[in-house]
Amino acid sequence: MTRQHEAQAAIRAVGLTKRFGTRQALAGVDLEAPAGTVLGVLGPNGAGKTTTVRILSTLLRPDAGRAWVAGRNVASDPHGVRERLGLSGQYAAVDEKLTGRENLYLVARLYGMPRRAARRRAAELLADFRLQEAADRPSGTFSGGMRRRLDLAGALVAKPPVVVLDEPTTGLDPRGRTDTWGAVRELVAAGTTVLLTTQYLEEADQLADSIAVIDRGRVIARGSAGALKARVGGERLALTLPDPGSRARALGILAGLGPHTPDFDPRTGRCTVATDDGVRALEHALALLRLADVAVEEVSLAPPTLDDVFLALTGGDRARRAEPGRRGPVSHRRGAA
Repeated sequence: MTRQHEAQAAIRAVGLTKRFGTRQALAGVDLEAPAGTVLGVLGPNGAGKTTTVRILSTLLRPDAGRAWVAGRNVASDPHGVRERLGLSGQYAAVDEKLTGRENLYLVARLYGMPRRAARRRAAELLADFRLQEAADRPSGTFSGGMRRRLDLAGALVAKPPVVVLDEPTTGLDPRGRTDTWGAVRELVAAGTTVLLTTQYLEEADQLADSIAVIDRGRVIARGSAGALKARVGGERLALTLPDPGSRARALGILAGLGPHTPDFDPRTGRCTVATDDGVRALEHALALLRLADVAVEEVSLAPPTLDDVFLALTGGDRARRAEPGRRGPVSHRRGAA
């Protein structure tokens, strides 16, 4: 690897390994994020995401492998990495006895800012994250979303070129999640590089320029969201069947459409099946269901989601898939068949 390549990649990891006792947490992780992009890291619990974050943020040393953040080696120049890196962990790291303003002022002073500059930077971030009205309240009185925004603001005090967000929207309500997404987009628009670990597939779909899927300590897939969806292939045909007595017949018909096994959710009466024939499969299924006198309340056809990609790659339970068709381009309401 050339020094020029190290400088061009804002985040780069090569062959990272880490073992805790008998457990192999990382088994050769490679990552790369060009400057001004978002790298999404996905994986089930225990896959190695947080261990990777801790190594990149100099909180852990790898057993083997090398990594660079903003051109600085995490092993040989950890101080240089910390000067150039902002970190927001899984849990908001705020002092609940201090006000929001005092939390940010403290972080700024720890970075070595003069008092006046620290006060000014704290005020800027309070405004950016819509915390002015609560700025002088103890942060222990903040809602979960407000604490999370304050924690993210703290990670940006020194205007770092690289920010690591470890599951930043866990536990947030939809408004808090949307606010966080907006903040991430603004960071990237300003040239910041973001490494984002998340278990929300929609979050990665919304924000990530590229995605790495980690499972059992290895990167098992990488690419854009579109490229990963293409690996799964096909589309998802979904039907809602209001009559419990006809569901067995419907499942048999859908099973005959191709090699894919249908899934059925008895709570919703929703049946889904992957298909490689798109609209033709939808039309054929509706014709067969009509002949079999099977009522269909709703039908939709949609491309695969990142949920499908994630479960296909990591061997997840198919029954836990998010409902296909929620963003599908073809959709029919009651009376389709």
